[in-house]
Amino acid sequence: MESKNIFLRETNFEDCKYFAEWECRPEVTEFFTINEGRNYEDIVTEYVRYNLDPTKKQFTITLKPEDKPIGRIYLSRINRHEDSLDITRIYIADVDNRNKGYGEEALRLVLEYAFIDLHMERVTIDHFEKNKAAAYLYDKIGFKNEGLMRNAGKKDGKYVNLQLKSMLRAEYYNKLHD
Repeated sequence: MESKNIFLRETNFEDCKYFAEWECRPEVTEFFTINEGRNYEDIVTEYVRYNLDPTKKQFTITLKPEDKPIGRIYLSRINRHEDSLDITRIYIADVDNRNKGYGEEALRLVLEYAFIDLHMERVTIDHFEKNKAAAYLYDKIGFKNEGLMRNAGKKDGKYVNLQLKSMLRAEYYNKLHD
């Protein structure tokens, strides 16, 4: 999948080294249920486990034209019976690559994949209550608030509240024609 500035491709084993580097940075993990102390072995184990699970898909966000990895998207709860999935993790790793629209491009690509290629009816995404940048982006793209999920995540042994948002297929198509 590609847009103006990025490619969104399926994650491969070599990408694990980037994820291991990125996911130990506080600026990446601040608003994710990623515990401190994750290492390369944890990332590889997770990658292999997720690759074997048909309810999960992993993508790497790369910058054109050199196909340089800059971020990650992870989908879960892909349910073909209910035609729904969850965008569980999306981030642009380096601060220098943020606020350039790459995350928005990646999110739009994954929504196209979900609604057009997979024919999903519903896509959910959540964020930490304090993550104002994520809230702004998800609202801008057209996600609707569903409510606060109390103690829905756990980070470093502490429960965190998550704000749940969703988009339906009709909302996606309506947004395309705005």
